[in-house]
Parts: sequence; C-alpha cells; structure tokens
Amino acid sequence: MPLEREISRGRLPAAPATGTLPTPSPSSPRVRPGVPVPASSAWREGDDPGRRRFADVGPLDLEAGDRLPAVTMAYETWGTLDPDGANAVLVLHALTGDSHVTGPAAPGHRTAGWWQDLVGPGAPIDTDRWYVVAPNVLGGCQGTTGPASDAPDGRPWGGRFPYVTVRDQVAAEIALADVLGVDSWALVVGASMGGMRVLEWGAMAPDRVRALAAIATTAQTSGEQIAWAHTQLAAIRADAHFAGGHYYDAADGEGPHVGLGIARQIAHTTYRSTRELDERFGRIPQHGEQTLGGGGRFAVQSYLDHHGDKLARRFDANSYVALTESILSHDLGRDRGGVEPALAEITARSLVVAVDSDRLYLPSQSERIAAGIPDATLRTIHSDFGHDGFLIEADQLGPIVTEFLAGA
Repeated sequence: MPLEREISRGRLPAAPATGTLPTPSPSSPRVRPGVPVPASSAWREGDDPGRRRFADVGPLDLEAGDRLPAVTMAYETWGTLDPDGANAVLVLHALTGDSHVTGPAAPGHRTAGWWQDLVGPGAPIDTDRWYVVAPNVLGGCQGTTGPASDAPDGRPWGGRFPYVTVRDQVAAEIALADVLGVDSWALVVGASMGGMRVLEWGAMAPDRVRALAAIATTAQTSGEQIAWAHTQLAAIRADAHFAGGHYYDAADGEGPHVGLGIARQIAHTTYRSTRELDERFGRIPQHGEQTLGGGGRFAVQSYLDHHGDKLARRFDANSYVALTESILSHDLGRDRGGVEPALAEITARSLVVAVDSDRLYLPSQSERIAAGIPDATLRTIHSDFGHDGFLIEADQLGPIVTEFLAGA
C-alpha cells in the first residue's frame, strides 16, 4: 500500500511499535529493479486519448517575444453547458496535475482524478449543476502543446520549446474558452500553480470571470520559492540523459528519470510539513535496511524515493522544466504598477484559501491576496500535511467551496 494511503483524515498515522514502517508500494528502483522508467511519460499523438478532448486554438504570441505557430489544448469536461452559458466552471491544475480532475484511472489516464472529492455528481463542484472544464496547461505533457509535442519540422520540440509564462498559459486558456463558446466563467478555481493562473484570469480577463477561488498560492513568486525551484531545475539539467532536452528517442531506462526523480523529491519535501515528516517518519529505518554504515535508508528517504520514481513514471522532464520556469515568471504586479495595484483591479467575487502549515506558499501570501482584492474572503484550512493540504483536506475545503458557490 503506498505510504500516502496511510494518511487518515484529520490525524497523522502513528509509527508502528516495531520501529519500522511498511515497505511502500513497489515502484522505486530498489523494489522493482527489472521495470525500467520510460524516457518520457508524456502523452503523445497516437496514444489512447481517454476522456481528453482537443481544441486547436491557433498561433500564440508569447510574452517573452517568441511565437508558437499552432497550439492544441487538451481538456476534459463534465456536466452540460446551460443555454445561457451561465454555469461554466474552469478548474486549473497544479504543477504535475493534468486535465483528469475526477474519474478513475483508465486507458489514457495513468492515475485517478486528483480532486475526486471536490468535483463530480453531488460534490462541492457538482457536475449535475455545473459545466466543468479542466484543461491541461500550456507546456504540460498530457495532450496540450508542450515540449513533447511535434514542432513544425515534425520532431518533438524538446529543448527548443520556447519559454512560456503564466500569462501565456492563461492566454491559451482564454483562446480555449473562445472555442468552447464560454463567454464568462461562473467560477475559475485552482490551487498552487493553478491558483497563479486563477489570479491572472482575474487580471487579464475581468469581464469573463464572475468569481474566482485561489487556493494555497501566491500573487508573486518569492525569492525562497525561486531558490527551491532552482535546485529542482539543476537536478534535471545535471542528468546526463537529459541531453539538453532531446531524449524522446531514448530507450526505457535511458531517459532523465534520475534528475526528474530528485527534482520531485526536493519539491515533495516542500509540499509536506515538518510536523508530518517528524511524527510520521522521524528517524525510523526503512524496513530491513541498515542506516548506520550499511548503505540503507531511513523510512523518510524511502518515501521520497517512492515519490520521485512515481512521478518519473507519469510525467516528462522537459515539461517539469518548462512549467517550473513559468512559475518563476509569476508576478501579478509586473507591468501593472505592482502587486497591490494589480490585486485592486480584480473585480470578481473572490475566495482565497490558505493552508496553515503550508511552508511553500505561506499563509501570509494568501493574506496578501485577500487584503488586496476588493471583494475577497479569506479562509484557512487547518492541516498537518502542509501545502498538500489542498489535496488531502477535502472535508474542510469542500464545505468552503460549497458555501462560496452558493453565492454564485
């Protein structure tokens, strides 16, 4: 059973009396040495589309001066758009998420939906009432144009993929809304990197957003957040198999999975809280491994190995680089007179949600957002799980979203 499944809502699991933790689901190289990691786990043309739909939204001029000659957006929808178009909700995923917000793992979808308890029939974002759209972000690896997509010369973009900003990603999502015939969203909601795009929607297209919900996010990437990202980018680029981003023809086991796995381990440490890691793992050795001079691991090291390997089997290193760099670009106040003036121009009714133990996007950053938007409500989730509380604490986040949507 994967270690994250040991989490029981509202409390931390106790350490076993034997002083060891169960071995995680066999997905790390130490457990499954005979199963090589794909060079890339990006969705590619010809793969099973699953529930994905695709929209060609045309060329896109990018903020840094480059141009994508053609952009395809992959997306999923649930529910039915009302004749007046008033019931549309846009859900925006975080860094390694995708369009598969809800639904089981299935052909075309390696994992179950990442917000199952928030979106679906009878859920807080009730697909019996709301028409829900979830796109894969520009630069992603699950069907939307990104580094694994073919460039005009027929070869994958790879390391040639241009620099895209959060604003470029929202520009692509605006183009998708045009194709779908959605003139105005009843709600634009997202967390973490998705929350950055939520804020940019409020700033870039105020006439098309009636309400927004920005969860566990920031209006401006901080120096510390840039520092955490720098080490992740360095880990990927230092992998000899990264080859400057041109690895799509490599055999399984010969892609940049080591660098990508290390990047994920760094990131995952910031996603969880000090309390959880200490109380859940502490200094407990991984089962059967000798930590004192024996080359073995502590349980928390095994846990991070598991998550690094798990991501490498469902994501793409180039997309991780492209999307991390887009996070570094994020500054709502750029060319708008600063963060506070930019927030003050957002006209949508706004919900801002912080996680009290979040050490990646600090509660103070959510407080800044809520203080700056004229019609904003700030709510706080109490969690032992840090930034990932926005994924885990559905019993708290769900009622907050339900209450906010009731005012739509």
